[in-house]
Amino acid sequence: MFKRLYDWTIALARSPRATWALALVAFAESSFFPIPPDALLAPMALARPKRAFFYAGVCTAASVLGGVLGYAIGHLLYDTVGLWLIELYRYGQKVEAMQAFYAEWGWAFILVKGVSPIPFKLITIVSGLMHYDFLLFVLLCTITRGARFFLVAGAMNLWGDRLRGLLERYFAAFLAIILVSVVVGFWLAFHMF
Repeated sequence: MFKRLYDWTIALARSPRATWALALVAFAESSFFPIPPDALLAPMALARPKRAFFYAGVCTAASVLGGVLGYAIGHLLYDTVGLWLIELYRYGQKVEAMQAFYAEWGWAFILVKGVSPIPFKLITIVSGLMHYDFLLFVLLCTITRGARFFLVAGAMNLWGDRLRGLLERYFAAFLAIILVSVVVGFWLAFHMF
């Protein structure tokens, strides 16, 4: 089963639709989708190492645009979706502490969490909820997401042949690591404050 999934992912990575699929996943992950774009970026960079940095750029741009949507959800829909999310993650009693934290450390929070396993959508929505400076938010998102995706692309480009062999042999473990990082990320987000 995992061999077929791996073959499908590599075939997608080589297809003309690959760039659009990557952009869609990166956009969605920054605002509402749980799967990180690294799951597509890594195989795409392995399938076409000369385009690895192009893919990282697409991933970064789409992720930042998705982050803008997440920010808008938090900022514009605070009374509906925002309150629901705050209650979902049991932050209702902690909003004042979060606002004080964001006023002083929002920049570091965005930079560090943007490369961590914590789902980026939570950072984007919380930034909107806290009414964090929008232009600074976009700049910080570009830096942190770019760092993450260009590191992945660089690793795939530099050690592609070795990593391809490992990915072929351990694709199930790769998927498990992604799944565990998503679960751990949500757990960390739930227990942050």
